[in-house]
Parts: sequence; structure tokens; C-alpha cells
Amino acid sequence: MYKRILAAVNEFTNSEIAARYAIALAKSCRAMLSFVFVAEENRDREVFRHAEAALERLFIEAEKQNIEVESITERGNPFRKIRELVNQKKIDLVFTATRREDIQKRFFLKTLAREFMNKLPCSVAMVRVVRMGRVVPKNILVPVRGHMTHVEERSCFLAKLAEAFGSTVTLFHLSKPLTSYFHGEIHLPSSQREERVPKDMEKFTECLRRYEIYHEKRTRYGSIAREITIEAAHKRNDLIVMGASERSLLRSIASGNPVETVLRETPCNLLILRPRV
Repeated sequence: MYKRILAAVNEFTNSEIAARYAIALAKSCRAMLSFVFVAEENRDREVFRHAEAALERLFIEAEKQNIEVESITERGNPFRKIRELVNQKKIDLVFTATRREDIQKRFFLKTLAREFMNKLPCSVAMVRVVRMGRVVPKNILVPVRGHMTHVEERSCFLAKLAEAFGSTVTLFHLSKPLTSYFHGEIHLPSSQREERVPKDMEKFTECLRRYEIYHEKRTRYGSIAREITIEAAHKRNDLIVMGASERSLLRSIASGNPVETVLRETPCNLLILRPRV
């Protein structure tokens, strides 16, 4: 699994909360953890003060949990500096937090977090923080679709994160209704929908069993993004873990992007994992 994890920290509270997910995963994986703050040019002293205070709090917390940890402060372009560190230190996974522009802009437009998602040569976990006080998730909602890539990494990431927090997991699949020439859409009962879940769901299940994570499977019909947010709100999930969209740019423009919609409308914290390219 992951041996070296990096958490990008800045002066904003959401980056500190995202870094706490990194602490939990580093402990579960017994990984080396690096906290990094990169100050852009012409940033005032107040920015440094907030970021350095966050680095100190995170460092102390990681040390208390017996994690091998370091704290790094750099100046320059954040993406370039972090990419250099990823290469130098052979980082396996980077945690980053969304900013306001990540929510307001389309997913394929350039923001710092999305530069990390698109260009870093390692796995990236992007966290959107909605509930500041809900860092420890009791139940994690995981949308699972068919024909996923990097299923082994995705399922192990989920299992180790759930193990770290003692969370339960809900694997959530949206089925397409059958179509009939005479009757239109045919919605199957729950028992029959279970038979149509993708094989990737079973791979997630096998991994969760291996780590003894309590989990359940649920299936529904409907719009992907809408049903995910409804399910999370109805069941009061604390965290949604999704995979980064693999849709092409043209398809995203034409038909929208479910990940983008959930990013804007999620009722709880959201973690988007993009496995190593």
C-alpha cells in the first residue's frame, strides 16, 4: 500500500482538516508523512503565521500517534514545488483540499487542486470540507460503478481509511432500469437489482472483509449525482469517497460530470481519489 504520503497545507482551515485524513491513513498504512506549505511570492506575514500554526498542530498530532513525520516550508509556485517533492521523496499519495474556485468552476478548468489531480505522477486525494467538526466519519458512502480502473488501489484505500477511523461502509450502486418496447422502463425489485451489481462491487467487498470492515450494499435508480447526495443526506453519512471522473473532456462539456455536481452539492465531507496515473 502507501509508504510515503504528503499533505499540502496552507493558511485555510479546510487544508488542515484534509491533512487530518492524511494522518489517519498514514497511521493505518504505517507510512511516512510529510506536511508541506508552499508560500507564493508576495504573501503577507499573516498567511505565514496561520500556515505555520497549522503545520505545528498537525506535526504534534502525528507525532503523538507514532507516525514518522516531517514538516516542510518552501517558497515559490506551489504546484512545481510539490511536484519536485513528489519526485524527490518518491511520494505515493498527495492529500489536498479544495478551495472556493474548485467548486465554482467546471472540473476541467485550471485550479491548483485540479493541477494536482491531473498532473502529479502519484495518487491524489482531494478533500472538500463541508462539516468542519466531522473529521472522524462513522459511516462512509462509496458510489461504485462498473468497469472501474485501479480497483485494487481504490478498495484498499477505502479499507485502510475505514480501518483508521473505525468506520462502517456503504457501497452504493445506481442501476439502470431495463427497457421494454411495450412497457418502457422496468424497475426491478431490490432482490433482483442486487443480482445486477457490477463485479467491481465484489472486489470492494472482498477487500473490506479482509480488513474486517463492517459494510452493506445498496442499489437505487436515478440520476447519479442526485441520488448520491440524497443517499448521503438521508443516511447522514459523514464522508463520501468517490473516484475521479474518467470521462473525456468533450463528454464532460456535452453531458456534465457527476463528480463535479457532487462536489458542489455534497451534504457532507467529500474525498475524491485519483489513483496513480
